[in-house]
Amino acid sequence: MARRKVLVAGASGLVGHAAVRHFAGLPDCEVVAVSRRTPAAVPGARFVAVDLLDQRACAELFSTLSDVTHLVYAAVNEKPGLMEGWRDREQMQTNLTMLQNLFEPLEAAAKNLQHVTLLQGTKAYGAHLGPIAIPARERAPRHPHENFYWLQEDYLRARQPGKRWAWTILRPQLVIGEAVGSNLNVIPAIGVYAAIRREAGLPLSYPGGPRLIFEMVDVDLLARAMHWAADTPLCRNEIYNITNGDVFVWSEVWPTIAEALGMKVGPPQPLSLAATMPQYAAQWAAIVRKYQLRAPEDMHAFVGESFHLADFTFNTAGRHEGVTLVSTIKARQHGFHDCMDTEDMLRKWFRRFQELKLLPPVV
Repeated sequence: MARRKVLVAGASGLVGHAAVRHFAGLPDCEVVAVSRRTPAAVPGARFVAVDLLDQRACAELFSTLSDVTHLVYAAVNEKPGLMEGWRDREQMQTNLTMLQNLFEPLEAAAKNLQHVTLLQGTKAYGAHLGPIAIPARERAPRHPHENFYWLQEDYLRARQPGKRWAWTILRPQLVIGEAVGSNLNVIPAIGVYAAIRREAGLPLSYPGGPRLIFEMVDVDLLARAMHWAADTPLCRNEIYNITNGDVFVWSEVWPTIAEALGMKVGPPQPLSLAATMPQYAAQWAAIVRKYQLRAPEDMHAFVGESFHLADFTFNTAGRHEGVTLVSTIKARQHGFHDCMDTEDMLRKWFRRFQELKLLPPVV
């Protein structure tokens, strides 16, 4: 019998799929993964398709999962254009409703529920609105802006008194990993841009704007942080920033990206990927056919809204101040010491996409 049964919501997404892979690889751990889209199969995990906005379907499914001990909630609803939705009240309410539709029948049924992991991010510090404190710390007062993070967090806080389960909130910086069609993964966005330039005989020019010192986190490292948070008593009802542990500037890691993709670096050419790349949909489809890739010929099906994310993190419009950093001291003090070199992480994920035949091979 499984020692723990982990329910992962948002299993087809960047973070959710990494959580499924991690927990399914543990001994004595059973994983149930739910999402609207069916993700790639993972040995040891059972996938169930459900729309978290369908209250009736959620009640029918989650009321049967009485043996769930841990919940990883990584589901998120994003709107076309991405950033506009971050300040949209309807989108905020949608994300709260999704959590409610899952959690209320699950909590009623799962009498041995022990832990809930909830994901936030640096929007909690207002990073999408303007300059933030450097470094941003978890103990800071809540940033005064509307956000679905606060709606979900307050919902869990209100339900918890008198219950045996605890929650932990993780706040990663830019997450990098394996996902197809994700709205929040710059790897396929950069990969498509690079493939189109390479096919045209062009070098890999950096398309971003003014210098921004930033942080990333490997999605597998983030999954290990979820495991740590679930097993560590100090993490009960606490919030943690999670990053790789180093910092980077896009223009300075660009040669590493070019090398990983078998290209030379060209002179900077600022442009909006979100505005420009859809014009090359036919070229991408031709690349998929030429190299017999497993990636969708439909560019949007592969990249999702991640061109918008790339523009945001590349500082293409020059809207950000020069530094966006968070402190990870609290996680270290409480026992999480995992770290990763960001350039090594970029090599890892571009190589993985090439191995999966999602991006063209290095020539």
